[in-house]
Amino acid sequence: MNALPTIYLIRHGETAWSLEGKHTGASDPPLTAHGEAQARALAWRLIEVEFSHVLVSPRTRAQKTCELAELASVSEVEPKLAEWNYGDYEGLTLAEIRKQRPNWNIWQDGSPHGESPSEMSARVDRLITHLNSMHGNVALFTHGHLGSALAARWIGMHISAGQHFVLQPASLSILGHTTDHTHKHLIELWNETEVVSRAAEEAETAPSKT
Repeated sequence: MNALPTIYLIRHGETAWSLEGKHTGASDPPLTAHGEAQARALAWRLIEVEFSHVLVSPRTRAQKTCELAELASVSEVEPKLAEWNYGDYEGLTLAEIRKQRPNWNIWQDGSPHGESPSEMSARVDRLITHLNSMHGNVALFTHGHLGSALAARWIGMHISAGQHFVLQPASLSILGHTTDHTHKHLIELWNETEVVSRAAEEAETAPSKT
């Protein structure tokens, strides 16, 4: 078993709000039918990986993705994996927010009555400390902005760099380490969607069995 963990970062499947680009923090819209198909396809993508830990956000959409990926039986809820608290901007699209604040950027400005970038960074740093105490392969079922923030902080960048690490629904990313004595954090895979998308589409178009 590896001395340091390898992190399999999984964003939850598609929801109606993710399709519309709405900021979805504490709200919990269900997965769409396509989102459920994506989550089932993740089971096939991850079938050969043996996980020492499976951590999941408290939000139902992440937990349902974990369940359909056939990992719920070995999962545990990790509150630090919850999505950014969007405060007053919950449920709004970027275009709607910028009608009020034309230059708004969550990575620089945070959300009124929600989390600031510094608060998000501190939460993600606590998560990384927790992850670094683990070994083997660790699966995280989480959200878009949380996953982007985790990538930035994982490689030691400022939280604002997270805006350059976009995650699609049901994407898989892998965060690891160098194999030499330096143990530097690496991003080994980012935002892989092709395998899951293809499997989900095949499942949705396959003739039903009667």
